[in-house]
Amino acid sequence: MFLVWAFWCQDIQSEKKSIDDSRQLRLKVSENKRFLQYEDGRPFFYLGDTAWELFHRLNREEADLYLKDRADKGFTVIQAVALSELDGYKVPNAYGYLPLRDNDPACPAVTEGANNDYWDHVDYIIDKANSLGLYVGLLPTWGRYWHDNNFAEKDNKPLFDVNSAKSYGRFVGRRYKDKQIIWILGGDRNVENENQKEIIRAMAEGIKEMCGDAQLITFHPRGSSGSSQWFHDEEWLDFNMRQNGHTTNYTGAYSETLKDYKLMPVKPVIDGEPLYEDHPINFDAGKLGHSVAADIRKMFYWDVFNGAFGHTYGHHSIWQMYDPQKRREPVNTPLMSWQKALNQPGARQMLYGRRLIESRPFYSRVPALDIIVPDDVKTFIPGEGRYRFVATKDENGTYAMVYVPVSRSFRVNLKVLKASKINAWWYNPRNGKAKRIGTFTNNQGLMEFTPPYAGELLDWVLVLDDAACKYPKPGERSLNK
Repeated sequence: MFLVWAFWCQDIQSEKKSIDDSRQLRLKVSENKRFLQYEDGRPFFYLGDTAWELFHRLNREEADLYLKDRADKGFTVIQAVALSELDGYKVPNAYGYLPLRDNDPACPAVTEGANNDYWDHVDYIIDKANSLGLYVGLLPTWGRYWHDNNFAEKDNKPLFDVNSAKSYGRFVGRRYKDKQIIWILGGDRNVENENQKEIIRAMAEGIKEMCGDAQLITFHPRGSSGSSQWFHDEEWLDFNMRQNGHTTNYTGAYSETLKDYKLMPVKPVIDGEPLYEDHPINFDAGKLGHSVAADIRKMFYWDVFNGAFGHTYGHHSIWQMYDPQKRREPVNTPLMSWQKALNQPGARQMLYGRRLIESRPFYSRVPALDIIVPDDVKTFIPGEGRYRFVATKDENGTYAMVYVPVSRSFRVNLKVLKASKINAWWYNPRNGKAKRIGTFTNNQGLMEFTPPYAGELLDWVLVLDDAACKYPKPGERSLNK
């Protein structure tokens, strides 16, 4: 018991040291344009949590609770919206403050002094997050306010136009230029005409005027879409963000990450909104029920093994900060309060995925379609729908990983690795534990592997290492600090 406690304490101290080391560092795109990194050259694994209503609905004590929990669970980015989706421009925050004067984005409601306006509360939460080593993926506004024509206050026009978008961009850029921020424009809307595109460009220009290149910028679209559709060639877009959406199927959603990965010029890609835990599948709980942790793990590996530089988790109760005691109207049948949802299993299991990736060389990781040997029935292996196998590898051939979403035998091509001897492991994405399979010679070519236990919802990761590299046990320690 003492030994277990000692290892747990050592692990927590290691996480705290990592937070301390990264607290004041800027982020930039890696030299190979595939990943993000700290300014000192260390890799940055974007492990995001979706907290859209954080600024709008939580008070400071609640925000402290939420942020500490996410920092303790190994998240690195908190995605939240300044002008939030649920009437954030006209329903006051927890302290009774609104963000704008006369619903005009060019006139933020700022009052001199501390703790006496909406933006002081946003300041507090961002500072708290940064103090815990968390970056804030800050959406200046939800998409309905620049996209939808449903605001009587603006003669049935969007809240934003080109001029107010640039002015507002300057305001938030100036206010947060020295914080640990990743800017996320858009907000669950797609660009449908040139005027909307100009509004987004103007907001990006306003932010850039204040921040220069010190902070990264991307765009969050609607489901089954990606920023690359409108902005891939724009200089202000530092990386592509997808919303692969609230479905359990691989094809037509999560397969699109690989398509964005292959675009030229090369830009990093991430899924900023996959299926949330406990979310109505395809928004139809009556027919399809709610997602579970097993569904959520698949999205992590489908995205990351297809080339994403990190991943975003979300919980259906947490994004809306649902609290039945506050008698707010629930959105799409949340199953529990946001406080209870903090401890749902999918959130902690994201850290196991992060640790696995960080336990092997980081910048040389690429998708590895060639390592999985297809079955005669290809919907069996590599599979389709909920049961798609995906793989990643080191471009130098020192390791490979195969995500196995369902316990069935499959074959791999060991020749993809450049090693004479290969160490093989089973990594359990449900608990972060690894078990040695054995050592094999590369002249065996095609080799069959069978997961340790049968079970349709028991997923695994097969890890294959060049034995000469003497890598640590998968997930045990980071090679990239």
